[in-house]
Amino acid sequence: MIDIVNVTHSVQLAVAPVFFLTAVAGMTGAVAGRLARIIDRARVVEERVRTSTDDASIERGLHELNYLRKRGRIANLSIGLLTLCGFLIGLTIIFLFIGQAWAEQGQQMAVFSFLGGVVSFIAALAGFLWETVLATHLLNFTVLETGRQMRH
Repeated sequence: MIDIVNVTHSVQLAVAPVFFLTAVAGMTGAVAGRLARIIDRARVVEERVRTSTDDASIERGLHELNYLRKRGRIANLSIGLLTLCGFLIGLTIIFLFIGQAWAEQGQQMAVFSFLGGVVSFIAALAGFLWETVLATHLLNFTVLETGRQMRH
C-alpha cells in the first residue's frame, strides 16, 4: 500500500532540485549561445585567412583562431559539466523518491548525487568565467587610445 504522507514528503523534497535543474538549463542555454557565437566567428576568420594574401593579416587571423579554439573547448567543457550536473540532480530526485523505500541508503545516495551536481555546476561556472575572460584578451585597446589621442 502506498503511504500518501511519504509520497507527499518525497514530492516536497524533490522541489528544490527541480528549481536547480531550471538554473542548469538556463546556464546551458547561455553557454551554448556563446559557443555558437565562437563557431560563427571562427568561420568568418577562417575564410578571411584563406582568402588573404597579407602575411600580417594571416598571422592575426591564426592568432585569433587559436583563442577561439581555446574558448570553444572551454565552452564545450562547461556544457559537459552542466549536463553532468543535470544528470546528477535528476538522480537526486529519483533517490529522494526511492529513498522512502530504501530509508537511509536512498537518502545518502541523494545527498552524494546532489553534492556531485553542485560541484559540477560550480566547475561549469568557473569554466564560463574563464571563457569570458579569454574573450577579452583579443581586444585591442591601443586602437581606442589612439582614437582618443587623435581627438585631443
